[in-house]
Amino acid sequence: MISSHSMIRPGHFKLGLFSPNCSGGMAITSVDERWQATWENNLELGILADNLGLEFLLPIARWAGYGGKTDFQGDSLETITWATGLLSKTNRINIFATAHSAFFHPLVAAKQFATMTQIGKGRFGLNVVCGWNKPEYDMFGIQLSDSHDERYEYGKSWFSLIKKAWEEKVPFSWDDKYFKVQDAVCSPGLYGDTLPPVMSAGSSPQGQKFAAENCDFLFTVLLDLESGKQIVKNVKDIGRCVYNRNIDLFTTTYVVCRPTMKEARDYHHYYASENADSEAVDRLMSLMGMHAHSFPRDQIDSLKLHFAAGHGVYPLVGDPDFICGEIEKIAASGFSGASLAFVDYLAELPFFGDEVLPRLVAKGIRLKT
Repeated sequence: MISSHSMIRPGHFKLGLFSPNCSGGMAITSVDERWQATWENNLELGILADNLGLEFLLPIARWAGYGGKTDFQGDSLETITWATGLLSKTNRINIFATAHSAFFHPLVAAKQFATMTQIGKGRFGLNVVCGWNKPEYDMFGIQLSDSHDERYEYGKSWFSLIKKAWEEKVPFSWDDKYFKVQDAVCSPGLYGDTLPPVMSAGSSPQGQKFAAENCDFLFTVLLDLESGKQIVKNVKDIGRCVYNRNIDLFTTTYVVCRPTMKEARDYHHYYASENADSEAVDRLMSLMGMHAHSFPRDQIDSLKLHFAAGHGVYPLVGDPDFICGEIEKIAASGFSGASLAFVDYLAELPFFGDEVLPRLVAKGIRLKT
């Protein structure tokens, strides 16, 4: 059972920020105002999001950029230390760390994460990544399995050993295909002896099954509302019928919110079309087409504009009323929350907070904080 905090608040559509720890955020653009992922910017943004009542901050675990003239996401803050720093400086918001199962030994990770629950008094969350970006694995000298099934099998073993370390009060041993430990212990324990919220991201059948069995939340790409509604039903059915557990689904969005529809659309065209970093867009799309199952293979090319605008995720481009209406549709499709990304988080989030958040409360989509 995870702790009772805002991530599981019933009847409340959760919102958070995605990828502010990486340069460019989610926008593959060369405009001057594109996001600079300095610690100072992230700290200011974390405090702002906390004060606005957003539910979470979620980083991308990035180890190398995508090239192009901006080297998209080439500058990034490591997510475990990033999250630890933000947990110590915020009060209510949940801070997630994103961890590749192949890059951290589970006993090291268990101790790091337990320490973070103590620092944040239960506000730490874990995002498990089972791997897709082969050049990053090559950096570490680790073979990325061609088998999607094996990547998730490894991830399940990794996370199961972490949970065992958290739960056991005496030294224990573990021996399976992937890990062998003896007389293992983990100190400190989890804050309040409660598991942190755990999420993973994926759209493949293997990723959906992994999340339904092991996680509290699945982040999945939303291409259209009708297919999104079916994905929510399918994954929830897997959780209930196969694993006898509940799972909530979130999706990812990028936001261009302006006082008028024309202003929003004009800016969207300016940064995502006129000033796209096309080389970085092509490299990211190529890598995702070869190694990831986040987007349908036959639809990746048609998503090029949205990749430049926001990593290919669901667009929220318009005035406050339009964006509120779009979020209402996402919630009506069965999703429990969504992440947000902006070209310049610090410059754009205050307007979203002033104009969109109150509209969502007025419609009953979000509860008062």
